[in-house]
Amino acid sequence: MAKRKSKKTKEIRFEGLGVSPGIGIGEVHLRESGAVAVPEYSIPATKVDAELDRLKEALTRSRRQIGRLRSKAKALPGAAGDELEFLLEAYFQMLKDSRLVRGVEKRISKDRINAESAVQAEIAEIAESFTAMDDAYIAARLDDIREVANRLTRNLTKAPRMPMSIIPEGSVVVAETLTPADTAQLDPNHVTGIATMLGGAEGHTAIMARALGIPAVLGSPGLLGGTKAGDTIIVDGYAGRIIINPAAETVAKYENRRNKRQREQRSLARFKDLPAVTKDGTKIDLQANVELPVEMAMVNQAGAAGVGLLRTEFIFMNRDDIPDEEEQYQSLKVIIEAMGRRPVTVRTLDVGGDKAAEVLTSDYGDSASSALGLRGIRLSLVRDDILETQFRAILRAGVHGPVRILLPMVSTASEVRRARDVLERAARRLRRRKVKLPKELPPLGVMIEVPGAALSADALARSSDFFAIGSNDLTMYTLAIDRGDEQVAHLYDPLHPAVLRLIQFSAQAGLRAGIPVSICGEMAGDPRYLALLLGLGIRQLSMTASNIPRIKQRLRDLDLTAAERRAGVIMDQVDAGRIAMLLDDFNALA
Repeated sequence: MAKRKSKKTKEIRFEGLGVSPGIGIGEVHLRESGAVAVPEYSIPATKVDAELDRLKEALTRSRRQIGRLRSKAKALPGAAGDELEFLLEAYFQMLKDSRLVRGVEKRISKDRINAESAVQAEIAEIAESFTAMDDAYIAARLDDIREVANRLTRNLTKAPRMPMSIIPEGSVVVAETLTPADTAQLDPNHVTGIATMLGGAEGHTAIMARALGIPAVLGSPGLLGGTKAGDTIIVDGYAGRIIINPAAETVAKYENRRNKRQREQRSLARFKDLPAVTKDGTKIDLQANVELPVEMAMVNQAGAAGVGLLRTEFIFMNRDDIPDEEEQYQSLKVIIEAMGRRPVTVRTLDVGGDKAAEVLTSDYGDSASSALGLRGIRLSLVRDDILETQFRAILRAGVHGPVRILLPMVSTASEVRRARDVLERAARRLRRRKVKLPKELPPLGVMIEVPGAALSADALARSSDFFAIGSNDLTMYTLAIDRGDEQVAHLYDPLHPAVLRLIQFSAQAGLRAGIPVSICGEMAGDPRYLALLLGLGIRQLSMTASNIPRIKQRLRDLDLTAAERRAGVIMDQVDAGRIAMLLDDFNALA
């Protein structure tokens, strides 16, 4: 018995990206790939080509996923990496010109059935022929083919693998990857941590985990091969470390670290009611980013001066229909009333890229899933009926507290003007219905998150009431880095001179136009960047609520005049390493 226990508790360690701080200790809850419910229906001859195109898109998406896993496998040491890479190469080839793919295409064309049911029918036939061979090796290959078919089916149905609501209390979710929609369903009272093979620090899954306060490590190669359901696991969101079957002394060490962090958080709580002012008396507005209504207690507990960024995607995710005006109004009303007359900046719908809302994007194919495609304000202006409905809900909610409206992914002033036209139309229709509205229309602002918007900030300022700099996307687009791709995550650097110049240009354009400028990306919640941002002229910052006390502590020790001088020196530099050194030296001395 003792030997079995010793073997069971032998530690296995994995490294990844610590994307959400904290220590999570619990039991592994595997989010494994598996079969999904498959619709079955006939298609007319006129729709066969469209169904083949849908299959082609799902195959492409599946190959991309396998490609990312193959890249991760190369990072594994020795035979483990070679074995995993060999298996994934086989999966990749099966998603190209294989018996499975050819059979599915034939069934769609000849039997005129939908792609999902064609996959299931072809797998059933392959399984029958393999079973007749009565060979262990062939049987193992059948499992591989089923795994490929399940992946393909999931990409066709775009369905979650299983409801998140069934996750037991005290679990750490371990998966190949989690979408932002998956993460939004997690209950932080049940889930103590997240660990995945794929993902980056600045993707929306990571942002969602931080918003929920769930420790998370993403981008950890080989993770699924080293754990099983029920294993004890530690997730260290600070160091980016995952420990499977930790020894008793390791558990005790991490429990002590977790308790120490909790004491530090309690110590920071004393800053809640202290004014957010620099050492030389300049008031700075510290607000909260909000992903989900469940965060509102944390927002108030942190002493936020308002909500600087309310992401409205939560209203649209994980559903098969589009929420109507009344439902959106009720959702917004709860958040606005919870702020007790403190301002709330409501960002209009920003789906697309890694933020899926299939009911809105399914008609637009790959464009809606691309970071450079139909997302943000672009999609809203194509579907201005949905934008107007959202505007009406925001206007109605605006009677319960001060609101501002923020437009995402803006690149031209004409987009702002078109959105303002829709806003005014929404107001006219509400007035005709005798609906109570604010005395004046809410300020309409622009997110500066693409280089084109930053470089044309002077023009945008003439048609906007405020700016909110989204440093995450601005960094991603400026450096041409997919922030959700762990293979290039190390290249993501908000201190790159080009990124800082775009932030500076945007802040100065707002200053010249006399409109407020805030920053609401991850830079805003990191004490390391505070002196630089203030030195560049930013006076409003919006961040994950849990970061507000730490930022306020740093702020109250900061001399603004000295920060402005150091920012001036930094902006003369051309090397990101030199910039980082100058900033860190200033922080060490301040």
